[in-house]
Amino acid sequence: MVKRTSFEGDACPIARSLEAIGDWWSLLVIREALFGVRRFGEFQSKLGMARNILSARLRSLVDHGILETAPASDGSAYSEYVLTAKGRGTFPILVALRQWSEEFDDHPEQIATILVDRAKGRPVRKLEMHAEDGRLLSPADTMLKPRPAPRRRAAG
Repeated sequence: MVKRTSFEGDACPIARSLEAIGDWWSLLVIREALFGVRRFGEFQSKLGMARNILSARLRSLVDHGILETAPASDGSAYSEYVLTAKGRGTFPILVALRQWSEEFDDHPEQIATILVDRAKGRPVRKLEMHAEDGRLLSPADTMLKPRPAPRRRAAG
């Protein structure tokens, strides 16, 4: 098996994110966790993954601080996987991927579900990028620039 390149120390934040959540199984595990799946067996039955692959992905997501293990909520001897704040922070990423697929998939009519607002039952609006002043931004309206160097504290 070919060892993949690590992006852990990369200067690009996209590459660094891919180090933690960049394979499809990890994103699908996170998707299920966002919708309430917590136990190994539930992940396995929902995703149809081999046990060894699922174990590796869960371990990696725990190691990256996206999931944490907790005692089972029903008091049994089992452990559960619970999203951390970092894990819940992936929600807009998954929504963006979903919305991209809904817009550009060759067969969008085959997508079985729509994402709706639980309180109103209405479809969720497409994610948009806005400037601090509220303007809608496109890729042409943005650019990358170097991060300012951290300020040194004066010796005192």
